[in-house]
Amino acid sequence: MKFRFILALAVAIGGVCASYAQCCNERAAQCCAGESSVTVGAARLDSYLPVLKGKRVALFSNHTGMVGDKHTLDLMLENGVNVAMIFSPEHGFRGTADAGEHVSSSVDPVTGIKIASLYDGGKRGPSADTMNALDVIAVDIQDVGLRYYTYYCTMIDLMNAAAKHGKQVVVLDRPNPNGMYVDGPILDMKYSSGVGRLPIPVVHGMTLGELAQMANGEGWLKDGAKVDLTVVPCTGYTHSTRYKLPVAPSPNLREMKAIYLYPATCYFEATPVSLGRGTDFPFLAYGHPDMTDRKFEFIPRSVPGAKNPPQLDKLCKGVDLRDISDEDAIARGVDLSFLIDAYNDPGISKEGFFRDFFEKLIGRGDIRRMIQEGKSASEIKATWADDVKRFRAQRKPYLLYAE
Repeated sequence: MKFRFILALAVAIGGVCASYAQCCNERAAQCCAGESSVTVGAARLDSYLPVLKGKRVALFSNHTGMVGDKHTLDLMLENGVNVAMIFSPEHGFRGTADAGEHVSSSVDPVTGIKIASLYDGGKRGPSADTMNALDVIAVDIQDVGLRYYTYYCTMIDLMNAAAKHGKQVVVLDRPNPNGMYVDGPILDMKYSSGVGRLPIPVVHGMTLGELAQMANGEGWLKDGAKVDLTVVPCTGYTHSTRYKLPVAPSPNLREMKAIYLYPATCYFEATPVSLGRGTDFPFLAYGHPDMTDRKFEFIPRSVPGAKNPPQLDKLCKGVDLRDISDEDAIARGVDLSFLIDAYNDPGISKEGFFRDFFEKLIGRGDIRRMIQEGKSASEIKATWADDVKRFRAQRKPYLLYAE
């Protein structure tokens, strides 16, 4: 059965990034490889159908769960898997809801399968009644490898529920487009939230399958529980692979450059500064009506996926990031220079610039003060070098792919 509405709504990124004929910046990638050489876990039916057959399966996925032009849901149904329920994350099963927008549960109009939203009011994980109606949770969703990107948080919630109720979890792994490096501070767990569920750096460099193994192995699930976990790895992927996403993972991460800049730009979400939501270039610009001596201008509008963006209908003056190369974007990693530039703009009010959400994004309580005291981005980055070194050693036993 063709998953028609998913195909209609998926936002293709193909063609955004050119193929690379030479080796890239060492930190960005060590070899030239793209999505064409990678086989995602969901395509390896022989590896997971025997685990799912004869069981009541809940599929955690959204519009990114594609194998070629077919959704994983279709593949499972065509091969006799009893998909009893669909779990959907932030942005909904179709991937069109705004960031943070509550998404109600519904029914898939093509298959008639119930869709249980896991982003409909702040509750973490499915109910006991829901868990009792299934035997195994299959995970197939495209993450982007950032600690504050919520898809992995929902996976952890499902692992917690599965461990509590004695259910299996099967992760059909997909590459991490930011899997080439590790950067940023490890989350201080007193700032644990819906945008930070594990003590990991901002850029952890792991796939969802690897992260699931680490959460299980390190005792990070609730009360140190262990879940019955199976990971179906990708083939043809390493952590030096430059993997270009075939489908945009969420409404405002439409291009690979935005995904590569995401570790350096997302902190504006905790300020009044616009990140270009409501324009044709979300996460590829920043600006504010009060910024001074800026030649670049834009006006955020209400559009699907950004119904009420920051600075709606106001003329913003700021910086266009679209001319930054992919290599430079990756090499920057967690770079606070954009944020510091906006904070230091003489037209911007310092009072109320940072909201409490900033600590949840950056993961530590001292970085706001460093910015306010005038520390440079490089000085601040140096403070988490030990975190990066320690985490790289800690994660090594759980890696499925060569570094």
